[in-house]
Amino acid sequence: MVTDEQIAEALRTANAEFQELEESHHRLDAELQQLLKRHVLTPQEEITKKLLQKEKLGKKDRMAVLIRESRATLEQTGTNG
Repeated sequence: MVTDEQIAEALRTANAEFQELEESHHRLDAELQQLLKRHVLTPQEEITKKLLQKEKLGKKDRMAVLIRESRATLEQTGTNG
C-alpha cells in the first residue's frame, strides 16, 4: 500500500500545483514563526497571525485533497489494470 508521504513525494515532482502549494505553505509557516517570536503582538499583528494561519491551513487542505485524488486514481488503476 502506498503511503500519503509517497504520494506527496510523487506529486512534488509531477504536479506543479502541489509544488506551488507546498512552497507557499512553507513560506507562510516561516512568516508565522517570525511573527510568533514576539512576546506580545499588536492588534494588527494578531490579525496578520490569524490570516497567515488561515491561508496556511487552506494550502494544507488543498494538498490533502490532491493526495486523496491521487490515491483514488492509483487505487482505481490498480484494480482495473
